[in-house]
Amino acid sequence: MGRRTKARECAFQILYQWEITGEPMESVKDGFWRLRSGTAPIRAMAERLACGAQSRAAELDEVIAEAATHWRLDRIATVERTILRLGAYELAAEDATPAAVVLDEAVELAKRFGEADSPAFVNGVLDAIRKRLRGPQR
Repeated sequence: MGRRTKARECAFQILYQWEITGEPMESVKDGFWRLRSGTAPIRAMAERLACGAQSRAAELDEVIAEAATHWRLDRIATVERTILRLGAYELAAEDATPAAVVLDEAVELAKRFGEADSPAFVNGVLDAIRKRLRGPQR
């Protein structure tokens, strides 16, 4: 597993734990790194993504709700909602990362942590968000 992939997985897990526990992000991060090791670059990227997505959760949720036609946000499972927040944050704030990479990594997270239909759902919603935020070609 590559460094960036590992960082995204850690970011997903941190963000998921924050969502489930409702604890402050600092406490979640501290607890996470006590149990999981990671190099300084992995930690830095994971924390940047998790904290960025957490700080913009309300805004990202609006974008997700708009893209997830026929789905209320509260009806989307926490795993998928967390993956979508992370992916939407990267599409919105990490311009240096190609959209195809963001979508592929999110689909891989959905395969690993979600249900059987999660990858297709995540791909469809993030593709709609990509078109809205980056246009059809990026």
